[in-house]
Amino acid sequence: MDKLPTYSESPPVDFPRLARWKLKHRMAPIALTLCLISIASLLLSLSQIALLGKQAVQLPLHAEQILQRCNMLHAKPGPPSDFHQRTESDRFVEGTPATLIRNASIWTGDREITQGDILLDKGIIKFVGHASPGMFNNFKDLVTLDAGGSWVTPGIVDLHSHLGVDSAPALNGAGDTNSLKGPILPWLRSLDGLNTHDDAYRLSISGGVTTANVLPGSANAIGGQAFVIKLRPTAERSPSSMLLEPPYTLNGTHVDPTLPPRWRQMKHACGENPSRVYGNTRMDTFWAFRQAYDTARQIKEQQDAYCTRALAGEWENLGEFPDNLQWEALVDVLRGRVKVHTHCYEAVDLDDFVRLTNEFQFPIAAFHHAHETYLVPGTLKQAYGHTPAAALFATNARYKREAYRGSEFAPRILAENGIDVVMKSDHPVLNSRFLLYEAQQAYIYGLPAHLALAAVTSTSARIMGQDHRIGFIREGYDADLVVWDSHPLALGTTPQQVWIDGIPQLSEPAVASKPASFQQAPRTPNFDLEAAAAIKYDGLPPLTPKKAKDLVVLANISSMFVPDGMGGVMSVAEVGEGSVVALRKGVVRCWGAAAACADEFASEDAEWIDLEGGSIAPGLISYGSPLGLEEIQGESSTHDGTVFDPLTGSIPSILAGSELIKASDGLQFAGRDTLIAYRAGVTTGVTAPSSNGLIVGLSTAFSTGAAHRLEDGAIIQDVAALHVQIGHSNRGPSVSTQIAALRNILLDDKSSTTFTEVAKGAIPLVVQVQNADIIASLIELKKEIRARTGTDIQLTVSGAAEAHLLAKELGEAGVGVILTPSRPFPDYWESKRILPGPPLTHESAITTLLAHGVTVGIGNVEQWSARNTRFDVAWAALESFDRISKEQALALASVNLEKLLGVKPSGGLGDMVATRGGTVLDSEAKVVGIISARRGVVDLI
Repeated sequence: MDKLPTYSESPPVDFPRLARWKLKHRMAPIALTLCLISIASLLLSLSQIALLGKQAVQLPLHAEQILQRCNMLHAKPGPPSDFHQRTESDRFVEGTPATLIRNASIWTGDREITQGDILLDKGIIKFVGHASPGMFNNFKDLVTLDAGGSWVTPGIVDLHSHLGVDSAPALNGAGDTNSLKGPILPWLRSLDGLNTHDDAYRLSISGGVTTANVLPGSANAIGGQAFVIKLRPTAERSPSSMLLEPPYTLNGTHVDPTLPPRWRQMKHACGENPSRVYGNTRMDTFWAFRQAYDTARQIKEQQDAYCTRALAGEWENLGEFPDNLQWEALVDVLRGRVKVHTHCYEAVDLDDFVRLTNEFQFPIAAFHHAHETYLVPGTLKQAYGHTPAAALFATNARYKREAYRGSEFAPRILAENGIDVVMKSDHPVLNSRFLLYEAQQAYIYGLPAHLALAAVTSTSARIMGQDHRIGFIREGYDADLVVWDSHPLALGTTPQQVWIDGIPQLSEPAVASKPASFQQAPRTPNFDLEAAAAIKYDGLPPLTPKKAKDLVVLANISSMFVPDGMGGVMSVAEVGEGSVVALRKGVVRCWGAAAACADEFASEDAEWIDLEGGSIAPGLISYGSPLGLEEIQGESSTHDGTVFDPLTGSIPSILAGSELIKASDGLQFAGRDTLIAYRAGVTTGVTAPSSNGLIVGLSTAFSTGAAHRLEDGAIIQDVAALHVQIGHSNRGPSVSTQIAALRNILLDDKSSTTFTEVAKGAIPLVVQVQNADIIASLIELKKEIRARTGTDIQLTVSGAAEAHLLAKELGEAGVGVILTPSRPFPDYWESKRILPGPPLTHESAITTLLAHGVTVGIGNVEQWSARNTRFDVAWAALESFDRISKEQALALASVNLEKLLGVKPSGGLGDMVATRGGTVLDSEAKVVGIISARRGVVDLI
């Protein structure tokens, strides 16, 4: 695995030089104020006495400091006026050579430059434009990179991250996201828990992320102060050395009167999280907000009254400046010097918080998550001071009640209403390595290209108050930028190199070759009707598709992919540009030239659908999430529930000796995530029961488009496979105990019929497992069972984050692998040894396993992400260095999963997906129809 440079031999940041720079670049108005204060203080110090009437009053020894502080109380944050005339960054590392990037397609943060050049020197951008020959000949040791027309953007800026405080892998000793000491905690600071050993820094950099706003969590109404960091490793190896423009008061010093103050950041949260953690209602939470802000208001008013007297020379009995360390940050909020980031989802909470801002007169930087902001843009515009931004996920929604009305069209709708849109990760909720993917999805669903790119660069930098130095490619800005292997809005785009403070972060990056078409922004489907429906139906538009006529003709097809009957997918040679496919009640009757199929539709009233050069492909399968068993993750009343674990408790007597739990008995049809997945080409869900123990139960395969289980074709296969899970746990039995129990069950002649069938190889055994050492034990168990019984069990490992370490052994043992998720992340210790793929490694887990003959499928963890299965398989092909064809990519989420999960092919072509404007693997394409011979229908989307 390639490693990032550590720069361990570079000297640390020169903080004395930073101090000299500050003095050199002071703001003239504030300097004039200081001059006047100094003259007044000099006159006063001649006698240290002032005459108030006839009585002499002794001045405090620190009168000058008091006057300075009072004069700065109303100063607003921002850079010095001559900031962009700096010749060197305060974060510059001595010895870093200048770099010239030539012949680049540049997106600067607000415009494009074709075949432009960029010079990086001393940690800042020194030139952007078209350089003349020999322009930089005076630079010694200049590193020159010919971008060859590749796209260059500002570094990705993540407005909402928990990098370093919610660390990877998750360990008890490094969980510093939330304090549970009370709902109001403005005095806490994320910096005090920032873990410099988080494995995710390197991964996020490899996705182009250069800056992150590290927020406390959302357990509290006021969770504490956030800090902006640069992600690169530093010679000091300290959290403080990662900070970008921290407040001058960070180490207990007062604001430097020669410079304007710097922006501070603070996390607030409303809605379900603080209510759940503290057993409160929304009324309790907002009373806590109002109490806190009233406390801060009183301190602010005391300070203002104090300074009114001090500035008027009324020193008698003035006493000490009224300050309070616990509340000073909240007082700064009221002074407009803090960027307030508020975790807030639905209309009731948004409205509550807007009223709070007007009651106490402070602005909000952004509402985060903000799933219902697109429904109430007018409410946001009523906030005090200015309209806050909305910091959003692209498609992550419905995981709790307040997210249930979330829409993929929210970014577009908000932008149309003049509201700033930011896409954020909430890392590790979403792996910030793929933050740009959030912008790509927002673009697919209608956010204009320039706003989509700005949503992770210039807009996010502006909302956090750092747009004077990051988020743009401009002269005088920090040298944070990314060279991409394709257009930044093209699916699967990957950095070729990332610079932070002018320092390259990728050592020997693995760069895959992408099609030439990927150097242009992809076309986007038309979702105007769907976006309008999201508003019309208050976030819950109807999702049930329309049934087509019995006879359907799909015209103007450019390609067709079908199962090959031997466990793979093939392209149909007879289907090319201008072809048609004739269907009768979901059964393909003819394909090829229109003339050849004329007999099928000549005598009947057929429904013609123009695919405009589109395609037909096998229906995709979703596996790994509780799709069909759970509607809202955070609401237990919408779940099937959890099965009993025989290793940690007794089984109720009514279940003793019975067969295993079947997921099919608890299926819920027509759920929103299920139907959204169906409309995205996922025609089958394979779901196992929910369990926290060893024995999970029997999975089922069902149609995601069915209205209920009694509908024809709704249950595709009642029992697919037996599922168990094995892993490390703080509370459960040991791994060795779990494997011993599994061994005994499979080899015991008295075991249930299902276990006997598994031991005979009639039903697959699917084991949810991440760790390579446990996978190795399972391979040995498979061999042991064969040696003792003479039969070979069908073994599939799912999850499988470390399976690539045993690719050869898995292939030799005939063990299949389902990677869930398809792009790995080291969530826990047992999944720490991931193979990240390009640009960090040439191989991915998928390519490594396939190279050793392993049957590979992909899955997802949460049901909301089932809709993105088509993009997941496309991504696998794009980063494979052309070793995964379109046919192989489609197999990853169709025929391969059928084999690995024991789903018997239905015969014929099975369910098919029709797309307009491209294949199901293309982000430009839109799913317009589902063809189901099993159910005898063609559904129109």
